[in-house]
Amino acid sequence: MADTMTGRPAGTTAPPLEPPLRATGVTVTYGSVKALDDVTLDLAAGTSTALIGPNGSGKTTLLHVLAGLVNPTAGTVTTPDVVAYMPHQTGQQCWMPLTVAEVIRMGRYRYRGALRRLVASDRRSVRLAAERLEVANLLGRQFGELSTGQRQRVLFAQAITQEAGMLLLDEPITGLDMASQTRILEVIDDERDRGVIVILSTHHLDEARHCDHVLLMANRLVAQGPPEAILTTEILQASYEGRLVHTGDDCEHPEERLVVLDEHGHGHGDGLEHDHGAHVHAHD
Repeated sequence: MADTMTGRPAGTTAPPLEPPLRATGVTVTYGSVKALDDVTLDLAAGTSTALIGPNGSGKTTLLHVLAGLVNPTAGTVTTPDVVAYMPHQTGQQCWMPLTVAEVIRMGRYRYRGALRRLVASDRRSVRLAAERLEVANLLGRQFGELSTGQRQRVLFAQAITQEAGMLLLDEPITGLDMASQTRILEVIDDERDRGVIVILSTHHLDEARHCDHVLLMANRLVAQGPPEAILTTEILQASYEGRLVHTGDDCEHPEERLVVLDEHGHGHGDGLEHDHGAHVHAHD
């Protein structure tokens, strides 16, 4: 006898659902350089994941693959239907001749197109996103006149108006003021709690500890798991090859007194990451 609710034979169970994000054997090669090597991962809805690893380890390349901006040389990727990607901001002055409201509205273009008028639901989405990122008072300002933290919050507001099933964020709080960091992390938590897959790259171990899951990259997937399993002194020291130092010995959890000595870098058209000066990140 068939179950009247599902149509399946009585006593049978539903097949397991495929994870909304599945990458299998993903490899990206540029000439003789292998930017990603055989990366396989599954991520569930309603989770936040930090991508960590030394500069040039493939974090941004993986985000580009998941965003559909780079086609893998080998392997397959299955993602939610709507994916929003927010690239890393360099902090350089932006001369985009658009208001804050116009920038946020661009997030609705995937539903209306660039030439069609927004409807009431679009305007409501823009207003709510601006309020959540605390930039509603800036809607009439020129985007290029804003501070780096304000611009990052505006771009994140644009991303969440897309109502995506997956948010990809490349160093979303690096170099920002504390207020902007706090607000962005709070909204990330809210998006995760409503069922979105959030993946962010970071050089900050505290930011990684804030996530549910950590992927440690070295042009391949070195390790993955909950922060307490991956962000250990032993694993990080081996992966960062001496670019990780302790700031003190009197902490009950020594991995919480670590500093990453690493460089920021991002691709410039080739999908690879490049060095742009050293930065120090304290985590205490």
